[in-house]
Amino acid sequence: MGPPRLLGADGFVVMPDAMFWNHRATIIGLANAARVPALYPEREYADDGGLIAYGPNIPDSFRRAAGYVVRILMGAKPGDLPIDEASKFDFVVNLRTAHALGLAISADFVARADEVIE
Repeated sequence: MGPPRLLGADGFVVMPDAMFWNHRATIIGLANAARVPALYPEREYADDGGLIAYGPNIPDSFRRAAGYVVRILMGAKPGDLPIDEASKFDFVVNLRTAHALGLAISADFVARADEVIE
């Protein structure tokens, strides 16, 4: 039957979502089988075989969330706490996957990555 087709797409972006996170192995497997490059929202996707990941560093986000919990437990009113946006992002390139997909990624692009999986 051959590899799955992704509606003729030249690439796609996976949005950050718990449902996608829970099924990331299937998503990565389908993308790689179809030989379609994809951009993922968290570094764990690249760790698991996805091509490129760019998004907030999840452990850092959890640490910052714990700080909110501590402040609330110490008596701060949640409505008085400032909104805290992500400040640490991961940019991970998986060169093993790029090679398997037959993609040549420029050295300049790779040099900007926080981590390169070879």
